[in-house]
Amino acid sequence: MGFRQAAVLASSCFLLGVLFACANVDTRVLFAPLTEETVADGFGFYTTFFNAPPAIRALLHAVMGVGIAGLIGKLHKWDESAMFFDGGSLAAYIFGVAMYTTVTIPALRTIAEPVAGVDTREDQIEAMRVLSAGNTVVIVLLGAVLVMQGGQEWARRWEARELAKIEAAEKAAADKAQKTE
Repeated sequence: MGFRQAAVLASSCFLLGVLFACANVDTRVLFAPLTEETVADGFGFYTTFFNAPPAIRALLHAVMGVGIAGLIGKLHKWDESAMFFDGGSLAAYIFGVAMYTTVTIPALRTIAEPVAGVDTREDQIEAMRVLSAGNTVVIVLLGAVLVMQGGQEWARRWEARELAKIEAAEKAAADKAQKTE
């Protein structure tokens, strides 16, 4: 495993860790009856998440950038492995970032800073449901990135093992042919 793959794996795992922290609220919002306690917990959690210090948000965005840079760097070696595994990983990762920018940020804004006279409590609850569903989709996408990266490593090792077997068989055949001469 190289530095670029480690960058992809580390960034994906970090982002999954952030999303699994959110999953405590998300599972109750999506899969349990929506009570006032659940709504209050969700509003409190996501308001705190939205109002995080700029350094925390910068770290989150930098980690996203590291993942994208690692995947683009891995595409530099354009072979079948890069085309399928890294290309698919890049597509899933970019889609996850797009979900973050188009679903997560606006939903967080609606929850934490509702526009007076425009955003009702029902709008905030709906935004929290959409946010929870978006987080679940991003978890699946990042999981797909990890699976594809693991599959790529497995395919590389399998190919190396098969090439070693072929080389050993060719060497044995060449040695046998040399002995018979």
